[in-house]
Amino acid sequence: MRSTRHIGVIGAGIVGLALARELALRTPGTRVTVLEKEDRVAAHQSGRNSGVVHAGLYYEPGSLKATLCRRGVGLLKDYCAEHELPYREAGKVLVAADAEDEARLENIERRAKDNGVPGVTRLGPEGLREIEPHAQGVAGLHSPSTAITDYAAVAEQLADDVRRSGGRVLLNTPVLDLRQDHSRVEVLTGEVEGERTIHRFDRIVICGGLQSDVLARKAGASADPRTVPFRGQYQELVPDRRHLVNGLVYPVPDPRYPFLGVHLTRHVHGEVMAGPNAVLATAAEGYRGRDWNPSEFARTLGWPGTWRLARRHWTVGAREMLVSASTAVFASQARRLIPELENADLVPAPAGVRAQALGRDGRLVDDFRVENHGRVVCVRNAPSPAATSSLAIAEFLAEEYGLGA
Repeated sequence: MRSTRHIGVIGAGIVGLALARELALRTPGTRVTVLEKEDRVAAHQSGRNSGVVHAGLYYEPGSLKATLCRRGVGLLKDYCAEHELPYREAGKVLVAADAEDEARLENIERRAKDNGVPGVTRLGPEGLREIEPHAQGVAGLHSPSTAITDYAAVAEQLADDVRRSGGRVLLNTPVLDLRQDHSRVEVLTGEVEGERTIHRFDRIVICGGLQSDVLARKAGASADPRTVPFRGQYQELVPDRRHLVNGLVYPVPDPRYPFLGVHLTRHVHGEVMAGPNAVLATAAEGYRGRDWNPSEFARTLGWPGTWRLARRHWTVGAREMLVSASTAVFASQARRLIPELENADLVPAPAGVRAQALGRDGRLVDDFRVENHGRVVCVRNAPSPAATSSLAIAEFLAEEYGLGA
């Protein structure tokens, strides 16, 4: 008789919880334990984002992002319906400010169709105003199936599913170290100077988000790529100006630059957010400009890729720092999409931090990246659209890495 397999998942963000649920449902004889250092699930990226359910417009056809995003949208929509979680197809428009932007829409439209995104249509100025009356541009691209949800609520439901399936979600359980041999993985948890516990697993999956490369190194993985934190500042529209945005209003991305720029997003609870920008964070979990962790920041600055990225995109970096420091500059970026916006229409909102894998060569890792090291599977890069794709990522990990066997 086969003994019970015990699989551990490090990280109770939406990807880790979706995987734990998938394993608990797929293989009832498997014990699943989630280890989370915070006192709640979805404490970081999964609970600090715009809530957008991406349709798959931008991603390289055939990439993991494209494949898992399109699969994930359907799974997430059904999951939200099953559990009466908020999910609304608010629709998204990409607004072309000029002829150069308009030319880029053709490539995005082609990618969207190659990825099977339904209902994507080109818009002229009048068509754009029909969908977003207060937006202004020479052209647009409309994705009616792009949706919004509450990812923190989804994560809470996933955690409940894990528990009901016999799994465990252990909060306040930071991972200090791990080691593996030919038969098992031992994970040491607890406070540095407090009580410690050793957990023993047959396999471990690291879904550590902002701490993913630190944890991966403990499993014997390479230092390349490095997880670099980028803080994204948001501003919220005051209530009597929310009518300026119906759904999601985005600029056309410039492929020369690594980040999208300020955009406007209506949330499922009614708020309308502008942002985020992107600046290098001075702590892995540095949500405020004054948050500072000397050792973590030194680690980021000590990575050769950081300086190579900075040299390549220093003009964008300088602009993003100005946007972060000045409400007036932030508002000016938002006015490129909605000209009626005034500085006084925006008030500060909580920031998020994106965990982005950065190679030694200074290039941002674009696609999802997963590595296997013995009995440890390391999710090395899972930025947006990872939340959208979470249920599909869980299927992928279970099948491709033999976790559900």
